[in-house]
Amino acid sequence: MKTLALPALDRPEGMTTHDYAFARLRQAIMVGAFRPGTSVTIRGLANALESSPTPVREALRQLTSIGALQFLENRRIVVPRITPARFEELISLRIALESHAARRAVAHLSDRQIDRIVALDDTIEAAILAGQKAQALIANQQFHRQIYTANPDQVAMPLIESLWLQLGPILGIAMEHVTEFYVIDRHREAIEALRRRDEDAVAQAIAADIREGIGGFDQQAIGKLLALAG
Repeated sequence: MKTLALPALDRPEGMTTHDYAFARLRQAIMVGAFRPGTSVTIRGLANALESSPTPVREALRQLTSIGALQFLENRRIVVPRITPARFEELISLRIALESHAARRAVAHLSDRQIDRIVALDDTIEAAILAGQKAQALIANQQFHRQIYTANPDQVAMPLIESLWLQLGPILGIAMEHVTEFYVIDRHREAIEALRRRDEDAVAQAIAADIREGIGGFDQQAIGKLLALAG
């Protein structure tokens, strides 16, 4: 059987095997390493992680408890499929939360931090050009995270990451078609607005980035993307 290829993730010193298994599988789902409907097995994931089954089993239990994976009646573990209505709800929440988080972060971002955001955007572009979908999504999440967490009082990041996790398998498919979907560089718009300290423009650019990253936010566009998911 072919070994699963999971995106790399640094393991901090002292991190337990269980915590690492959970973190790496969570990241894999979040960046679309598994398509909707994909079945996973404890043995296959343990091989991919070079781990024993026990930490993988516990990580899967956690991931099913937060909706990232689903146990079926026949004991299969699958990546959930998503309905158009649920997809629309998740994207709407992303727009609301991330626009809010971006707006609140503007006053706290230094020019040096903005320079790091620019470097992350360059990393995204390089990964897309190289056809590295997972690396592009990882860098994209770092781009957004770098903005939102500049606010020392922010509390939205765990909620935002929960949405990224639930949307990950679909966003992975959207990234495969990013050059078709994404025409205007909304990241550059956001960066220019950050330089001006324009809260409204930053929030608008982030909202547009989320909508256009999935090819549009109307029923036809949503239906097209979900059809690509199979």
